[in-house]
Parts: sequence; C-alpha cells; structure tokens
Amino acid sequence: MTTLELQKMANEVRKGIVTATHSAKSGHPGGSLSAADVFTYLYFEEMNIDPKDPKNPDRDRFVLSKGHTAPGYYSAMAHRGFFPVEDLPGLRHVGTDLQGHPCMQHLPGIDMSSGSLGQGVSAAVGMALSGKMDGKSYRVYTLLGDGEIQEGQVWEAAMFAGHRKLDNLVVIVDNNGLQIDGNIADVCSPYPIDKKFEAFNFHVINVADGNDMDQLRAAFAEARQTKGMPTAIVMKTVKGKGVSFMENQASWHGTAPNDEQYAVAMADLEKVGEALCQK
Repeated sequence: MTTLELQKMANEVRKGIVTATHSAKSGHPGGSLSAADVFTYLYFEEMNIDPKDPKNPDRDRFVLSKGHTAPGYYSAMAHRGFFPVEDLPGLRHVGTDLQGHPCMQHLPGIDMSSGSLGQGVSAAVGMALSGKMDGKSYRVYTLLGDGEIQEGQVWEAAMFAGHRKLDNLVVIVDNNGLQIDGNIADVCSPYPIDKKFEAFNFHVINVADGNDMDQLRAAFAEARQTKGMPTAIVMKTVKGKGVSFMENQASWHGTAPNDEQYAVAMADLEKVGEALCQK
C-alpha cells in the first residue's frame, strides 16, 4: 500500500477503536490510538498473513504483549478481513468473540492470548526460537508498552533473544510516555530504553515519530536487513493520537468515551479523513 493508503486505513482503524470502546463503555483507547499506525503497517504492509488461512504454519506471527490495547488490535484485524468490521461494537460484550484482552481460543488470527504485562514478549521469543529450530522463514513481531517494560520478565526475554541471536524477532516499544498512573518517567523510568536493549545484544532503531508511516516503513525495512541479532524498534508516539481531547492525557489510558465524547472523537477523525482525501 502507498503511504497515503496506509494513513487512510489507520484513520479507519482509529474510528473502530473509538466505536468499540464507546459501545463497551470500557476498554483502553489511549494506547490503542497511539499504536494504530503500527497495527496498520504490520497488518496491511509488513506481515506475511492471510485472513483466509490464519493458521498457515509459514505465516508471520504477532503477539500483542500490551494486551489491554486489544481495541486497536481488533480494529486492524477486522479491517484486514479476519472478521467483520461490524462486529467491533461487540467488544467486551457477553457472547461475542472480542474479549477485553486477546484470546486465541475465541478469534482466528490471534497467535497468543495476552494481557498479563511482560508475558507476551516471552511467548514471541519462544515462537522465534521455534522458527529457527525448525528452519522456518517466518518472522515474529511483538508490541510492548513503555510502562510494560518496567516488568522484569521483559528483560529476561530480551537476554535470551539476544543470546540466541534471534534475527527473526522484532520487538516494538510504543513509547507514548504515559501509563495508567501518569508519566512513565515519574512512575518508574525505563529510560534510556534504547541503551537497555542494546545491552541485551539487540539492534535498536529509534523512530522519532511512530505515528508517521514513512518512518515506520524505513524502520521495518532496516529490521529485515538486520542479521545475527534481534531488532528493537523504539517509537515515540502520542497517546490518544487523532482524538483532540485524548492526546497526551494519561486519564484516557483506560477510560471509554461517553456519547458526547464519542461524537467529538468521531468528528475529529472525520476531519482527518477528509484532509487525507484532499492529498
């Protein structure tokens, strides 16, 4: 897809996030919106996947380690064709497949049930090791929150991945700077993130604007060219990106919009869509 096509799709993914969390009256819009661009890039450009064959053994794998941002994950999956977009308002409702956190037993295309912070990356490392041992060419991607990397298990997984030289693994950190309790630098600073991954023998790519498709394209291209070590992409993003009153507000980490806020948010995203159509 072209950069413009990816931008338009990311805006549709954001509409799905707002719609799903509004319907559920719960969920995590802030971090879903900050990651909407990387969800879109992974599912529409980067990964070798087929919604019609979600269990293909040669497919690329994705693990949402920060599993609470399932609304963004689901919206990207729905728009990619894994299930109908019309199902998104069923988020967190009894009897639907859209659990509050990703559940591989409920939804085809999910490679790992996740939500307990720090654990998803370990599963991704295991998948990458399995691919190496089996001589497979598939790649494994995992998305972590910057608050999540305060978990010690993340660094145990990083140590193992670096030691095993898992160059089929890409760890992505959504560095939006905010977690549920506020600024990550105040709660328990993980900085410098890049130097920490470098210490565990990762090739690190710093992305100045993780909400910019061209910068994401360059980062993932560099990751593919990296041999002999895993890659960590540390991307600066805006929490709540695309919705005026949610941007850079920690309070929107796990708060759903009410009816009035939903209308404002959708109007914001409609304006973004209209501007993209003028390009």
